[in-house]
Order: sequence, then structure tokens, then C-alpha cells
Amino acid sequence: MRAKHTESEKRVSLARALSKLGYCSRSQAYDLVTEGRVQVNSVTRDNPSTRIDMNHDAIAVDGRRVTAAGRVYIMLNKPRGLISTTSDDKGRDTVYSCLDDPRLPWVFPVGRLDKASEGLLLFTNDTQWAAGILDPMTHVEKTYHVQVSGLVDSAILQQLQSGVSDGGDHLHAREARLLRHGRRNSWMEIVLDEGKNRHIRRMVAAMGLDVLRLVRVAIGGLWLGTLAKGEFRHLTQSEQEMLISTEGDRNA
Repeated sequence: MRAKHTESEKRVSLARALSKLGYCSRSQAYDLVTEGRVQVNSVTRDNPSTRIDMNHDAIAVDGRRVTAAGRVYIMLNKPRGLISTTSDDKGRDTVYSCLDDPRLPWVFPVGRLDKASEGLLLFTNDTQWAAGILDPMTHVEKTYHVQVSGLVDSAILQQLQSGVSDGGDHLHAREARLLRHGRRNSWMEIVLDEGKNRHIRRMVAAMGLDVLRLVRVAIGGLWLGTLAKGEFRHLTQSEQEMLISTEGDRNA
């Protein structure tokens, strides 16, 4: 019985196999298969759920063999106004407009930043590495610089760390400190070790403040640094390993 279970664990859906090989996204793979453009062992398959063994079955798209792409690990300084998806049905610009390099294989974002948020966003075609970073149990710290309407005092900073309730969720910051303030607004540094959907925006709104800008400046020990807006760079080997040793991510 154990041998049968082991064999079944090796088999994945055809759409997922194309994604795991770094050829395209799962949704793009679904379309390729249903259009009859994918072959397994020289036989056309049009069901994206067809189970295959990636170690033994040969996959081709339009007759060309698909092999695993080299692993890629990228950090992007995401500009405000871009969607963190491969495509958008409303025709809005996506983060992939910043990755227009023919030398890059298909990569996917590791976690997301919403349209109005900026800063550090990771991409890879290594699903296992990404899964480790996205694991909510790892509680990797994310550091954000947040501009809000109003003047922030010590009571607000303490409340952010103690937490607020919103929609049945308890939202809190691991750390919150004042960076600077003007006459009408303030900049804070907020560190999260968990990430619920729109965590910071909801937390700040529950305190009667508006977020004017939200910039992610670090994930774990990886800092955005001087990387220009809209530019990307490849991570070093030590940076890749550092992130796996800390792990985690969600929407800001």
C-alpha cells in the first residue's frame, strides 16, 4: 500500500506540471491544455487535470519539449499603481511590465502588494522556495514605511502594537515607531510578523487614520536599499538562503 501511495505522490495535474517546470502560470497552462497545444509522450491532452509523472513523462507545447527552467530569484521595487498578477481582466497595468526581459523565464510573485502599495516584491519560478516563504507558520518579519494623515503619538504607536479588531480579525504590529512628522501627517515604521489581507490599511483605518503611502522596505533581513523604482535585480545565493531561514508573506 505504501508503494502505491508513493507513486501517486509523484503525479501532478498537467496544468500544475507546466507551472512547476517554470513554463507559465497555472491559468496560462490551463488555457494551453484546453486549446489542444500540449502533448504528453507525443499524445495531445486537452484535460488540464490529467495526472502525469514529471520524472518520467515527456511534456511538449506545440511540439517543443518543455524542460525545467533554471531557478530564478528576483526582487523588484514595485511602483504604485501596478497590479500584482500575471494579467488583469480590466486591462490595468501589472508588475510584469517591470520584468520585460527576454532572458527571464516565467516567474510569479511571492506574496503580493496591493495596487496602491509600493516597494519590495519577490519573484521566482521555484515553487518549493516560494512555499517556504509563504508558510504562515514561519512569521517572517516584513518592514513597511507608512505615511498617514494626522499626527502620530505614543498612544497610537502603543495601540498598533496592542492591536485592533476589524471584521473579526485581531490586527496588530510586532513593532511600530515614529520616523518623522510634518504639520498634518506622519511617517511610521511598522513591522509585521503575520499578514492578513490589507493588514496595515485596515489596522490604520480602525484607528481613524488614512494611509497616504505604504512602502515595503524589507522582508526578513533583505532590504530594498537603493534599488530604483520599477527596477529589479537577482538575489544572491546568500540572500536566497537567508529568506528561507526566516520565511513567510501576505498582502499589506
